[in-house]
Amino acid sequence: MKAMILAAGRGERMRPLTDKTPKPLLKVNSKALIVWHIEKLASLGFSEIIINIAHLGYKIPEALGDGSKWGVSLIYSDEQECGALESAGGIIKALPLIKDEIFLVVNSDIWCDYEFKSNFDLGDDLAHLILVPNPDHNPEGDFALHKERVINDAKQKFTFSGIGYYSAKLFEGLECKKTPLAPLLREAIQNNRISGSLYKGKWRDIGTPQRLAEVQN
Repeated sequence: MKAMILAAGRGERMRPLTDKTPKPLLKVNSKALIVWHIEKLASLGFSEIIINIAHLGYKIPEALGDGSKWGVSLIYSDEQECGALESAGGIIKALPLIKDEIFLVVNSDIWCDYEFKSNFDLGDDLAHLILVPNPDHNPEGDFALHKERVINDAKQKFTFSGIGYYSAKLFEGLECKKTPLAPLLREAIQNNRISGSLYKGKWRDIGTPQRLAEVQN
């Protein structure tokens, strides 16, 4: 199974840190956020990792190279000319590089100790989402869970972690353009095609300089 790291965002809320540095290269404990992911993925059996790039994107391959340092192959999906395509758009553009029917996607701007699974079986589902307890900055949550099925509305919701296993079928027939992921997920959820699980381990969304400082501390 291949993995994709979403790394094309502008990181507006991280300014001024992201004015000269792409958010995935911001460091936690002297190590870039994206390197934490690469090291974990490599240790868990992922050998090919696709990374989409846009804002200051050229700096990412300059910093990471071809992945041989970690024993993996890093493949870059370049959105610098067209501009960041948002999460679903970035995945759609990268599908010819991913090639696999099932693949893992992880946001570059999270820090966690979740154990990625290189042999995840989706069955007939279009996706499996990893949800987490709601952090202070997202108290209402995003999705609910009922018997390992993700549902759109319920009294108790959880936060989407930015980690998911996807079938290429979820994106079938969609045009390569700026496309958010949430509407696609909600439609598939409505059709009972998405499973999920709640992860209660270490997880942080590094969305602001303050949150970055919290993780550093």
